[in-house]
Amino acid sequence: MNTVIAFVVIFGALVFFHELGHLVFAKRAGILCREFAIGFGPKVFSFKKDETVYTIRLLPIGGFVRMAGEDPETIELKPGFNVGLILNESDQVTKIILNNKDKFPNARLIEVENADVEKKMFISGYEQDEKLETFTVNEKAVFVVDGVETQIAPYNRQFGSKTLGQRTLAIIAGPAMNFVLAFVIFLLLGLLQGSPVNEALLGKIVENSPAQEAGLKQGDRIETIDGVSVTTWKDVVTIIREHPQEELAFTINRNGESFESVITPDKAPGEEGYGVIGVYGPVEKNVLSSFKYGFTETYFWTKEIIIGLGKLITGQFNIDMLSGPVGIYSATDQVAQTGVYNLMRWGAILSINLGIINMLPLPALDGGRLMFFAVEAVRGKPIDRQKEGLVHFVGFAFLMLLMLFVTWNDIQRIFM
Repeated sequence: MNTVIAFVVIFGALVFFHELGHLVFAKRAGILCREFAIGFGPKVFSFKKDETVYTIRLLPIGGFVRMAGEDPETIELKPGFNVGLILNESDQVTKIILNNKDKFPNARLIEVENADVEKKMFISGYEQDEKLETFTVNEKAVFVVDGVETQIAPYNRQFGSKTLGQRTLAIIAGPAMNFVLAFVIFLLLGLLQGSPVNEALLGKIVENSPAQEAGLKQGDRIETIDGVSVTTWKDVVTIIREHPQEELAFTINRNGESFESVITPDKAPGEEGYGVIGVYGPVEKNVLSSFKYGFTETYFWTKEIIIGLGKLITGQFNIDMLSGPVGIYSATDQVAQTGVYNLMRWGAILSINLGIINMLPLPALDGGRLMFFAVEAVRGKPIDRQKEGLVHFVGFAFLMLLMLFVTWNDIQRIFM
């Protein structure tokens, strides 16, 4: 049960902050955002605030922000439609009722002659065979179908009406928020757990370890190992790792006094079998070092994940080793058993991974959208929206097939 909670929290945080980046910058650009969703598939929970419906959906495989103009509008007024109009005090249309008009006794019933609720913002029609009348449509007017209200999307509120820079920011903000989230998590780890210091000092001592049996204490400074002077933690680790199950003579300085101690490193489990004495590295807790730790860890894992992707592309990394939601759940289960700090670190690494994957120039991903923007910048005009939509649809279908493939691999690895 703890693993389920941990997985839901990590997945929810990663998707939430990613989509929040899209939402915030889209709204700042004036784009109408119809839905902010975590997950895909059937709705589990939803509520509406201002113009946006916030939903949690059943399938934990991502999320989305549905912006006006990205997909064709589902409701279109055509000549001959019989609709009801609700007007405000300024005689502007605020509601366009398409059916069940008898439930709105105050509505003015007209047969539509012409309408433009995107650019010119008007509806003209005949009311009970009288003369043609034209009504101005309010920018926040809504269609009412079966009692459900859907806000209209004037062109100036649609994604495609915005400048290339505004659209680029709205898209790139999603992956960028994943890197920000990772940085914040590493920063918190630095504040709570401490950030590493590259000095030859002992950190926390593991119980029943060779270091504890030798009487070493946290804060002791190592001066030499087998006569070799050491000044950094990296020096200490290197020598110990190279001498599993071999006696090593340590010169220790404690509170200004030096003494000798002989320690035999244990052999770590696994094929490599390097030496360990059961000591954590030294750490310090302050805001400045924690900020530095946040940046360095985010950079380190970004570099490592990009290197891993490079190996996948060049064939040095087997695609069968990729993991989907099932594999991530299994890994989260293992990490959760090692403590909350490691779980936080795991969440930060997954956040960086999500940010990088979404920046790949593949259809249906944010990187694919940015690729089309780059083409638009070069040719001076956007690519036909229907053609771009078809490419993204095919890309999304391919990603779903890949998701099924890696999920099946995960199940085989874990349960078979």
